[in-house]
Amino acid sequence: MSNLVYLVPLLPFIGFLVIGLGRNQLSKSLSGLIGCGTVLVSFIISLLIFFEVRHDTFQSPAIIHLFPFIEFGKVSIPFDLQVDQLSSLFLLIITGVGFLIHLYSSAYMHEEEPKHFARYFAYLNLFIFFMLMLVLGANYVIMFIGWEGVGLCSYLLIGYWFKTDEYNNAAKKAFIMNRIGDLGFLIAVFWMISQFGTTTFTEVFGKAAAGPTVTIITLLLFVGATGKSAQIPLYTWLPDAMAGPTPVSALIHAATMVTAGIYMIARSNVLYSLAPVTQNVVAVIGLATAILAALIALKQNDIKKVLAYSTVSQLGYMFLGLGVGAYVGAVFHVMTHAFFKALLFLAAGSVIHALHHEQDIRRMGGLKKYLPITQLTFLLGCLAIAGIPPFSGFFSKDEILIAAYAHDPILYYVGLGGALLTAFYMFRLYTMTFLGTYRGEHADHIHESPPAMTIPLVVLAVLAVIGGFVGLPEIFNEKLGTSHYLAHFLSPVINQAHEGQHVAASTEYALLALSVVLIIASCVFGVARYKKYTYTDAEPTGFAKLLANKFYVDEIYDAIIVRPLKAFAQFLNESVERLAIDGLVNGIGRAVQYGSRQLRWLQSGQVAVYVLLMVISIIILFFIQFFVKH
Repeated sequence: MSNLVYLVPLLPFIGFLVIGLGRNQLSKSLSGLIGCGTVLVSFIISLLIFFEVRHDTFQSPAIIHLFPFIEFGKVSIPFDLQVDQLSSLFLLIITGVGFLIHLYSSAYMHEEEPKHFARYFAYLNLFIFFMLMLVLGANYVIMFIGWEGVGLCSYLLIGYWFKTDEYNNAAKKAFIMNRIGDLGFLIAVFWMISQFGTTTFTEVFGKAAAGPTVTIITLLLFVGATGKSAQIPLYTWLPDAMAGPTPVSALIHAATMVTAGIYMIARSNVLYSLAPVTQNVVAVIGLATAILAALIALKQNDIKKVLAYSTVSQLGYMFLGLGVGAYVGAVFHVMTHAFFKALLFLAAGSVIHALHHEQDIRRMGGLKKYLPITQLTFLLGCLAIAGIPPFSGFFSKDEILIAAYAHDPILYYVGLGGALLTAFYMFRLYTMTFLGTYRGEHADHIHESPPAMTIPLVVLAVLAVIGGFVGLPEIFNEKLGTSHYLAHFLSPVINQAHEGQHVAASTEYALLALSVVLIIASCVFGVARYKKYTYTDAEPTGFAKLLANKFYVDEIYDAIIVRPLKAFAQFLNESVERLAIDGLVNGIGRAVQYGSRQLRWLQSGQVAVYVLLMVISIIILFFIQFFVKH
């Protein structure tokens, strides 16, 4: 089946072409059927490939050569796809969760006009195509094509409602900030070509050796990852990306774009293990992002903004895992996060749909009795992201935290503090949305979402509950006589020698117990603190105001980057462009016009003038001939 892997990205691309070109003729039901169907078939093929890859007889990696792509000098960059354990796992996440989001969208976007509905599904299919190319590429150039493609699709989908300037600005912000990070990725690719003469994964990893070259390349790749996966300092685009439709938010945050940076570093684990300086940078930036975003989420009142900062925070934990060498733990958290974050976003979309696009949780409350399925699935998602056993987030989060403890206990305790903040703000969100009394208007019009929206919620809820059992902690595996399935599965791609150090069994028991007790206490405190919440639109003060305004990071960027650049651009426009360049060009034009107006008198049509000019010319020639010395 691996030889047919090209069909996995090809089918969504065909769907994009059919829906996009036929958007003015296709009905909404047909657009939805094509959009969902192509991704579903890709998922089925991905599932068959996964079963082939997990078999012990599979030779990893399988390289599928399609055609020569770039050749210059001694450098040859083929258009190859690579099938191995890591790519097959991401194929399942992208197509599986992507299909559920497509199915959900068919009901969520039903109010759109047919041509805009078709445009939406065309963009979704294109998004899936580029993300699949990103994870299937056998070299960094093909990965970069997918990398740029998902950036384009995020721009198109965030600004889907393009008649609103706010949405257009959010789309432009995402696009520009990603271009900043992508420059680092691009420079890294050129550096690889200059140093190794290739960008193919297997060849680069075989030629790499510890030293400044690998450190520089990995740091540049990490710059790209900070943009795509929303880490300090390039994280501010992701909360603003909530301007797009809610299913788009789920797709960006769970199944595609933001996981690209994690995938790229996990794929490059050989390089990063040779660059301890870069690993420390990745760990520190990841942990700082996790804490910063968690603090901001504490005082956000937009249901989608809370989840957006939650994503930024959870991505920070993934980078913490990568930085301490727990590559499997980071990939594990990508998988579980895809389940519970897609669930939370889609459940939030169900709430927004039921409340006629209300997103302020201060105007919600008491929705448990109106939206029973949405409420239950949202609760399961909150339990999973909080890290309460036996939900999926517990296993993946604690695997990262324990690896951080083995690397440096300070990283563990700071990371645990962020996990407590996560538990608190998620149950603040749950409590203000579903418990207490309803604080909004028109309660009689609230009703549960249709099956096309609730079925994906139920499926994702089940995955959020059981998904963590593929990676039981080592102490449990020793008792049960089992193994960490995901670590065993990924071992051909992620060398276990590169994984982080382990802690003693007794220490691991103590750390797990401490984490569980404190997180449960944080959840209970969050519920108790907000279960009797009453609506107020009063402005927060003190530190709460700082959190509500997101530490004024956007304002700081605006003051030190945006406005100085605009001022400099204004100076260039007025002084250089208008006075110098325009002045020179226009001056030459005016001089030519003036000269031509004067010279036109030479062709007046009057014989007397021509005779006079002829006489003057004869006199001038006479003087030149007899008086100018040669």
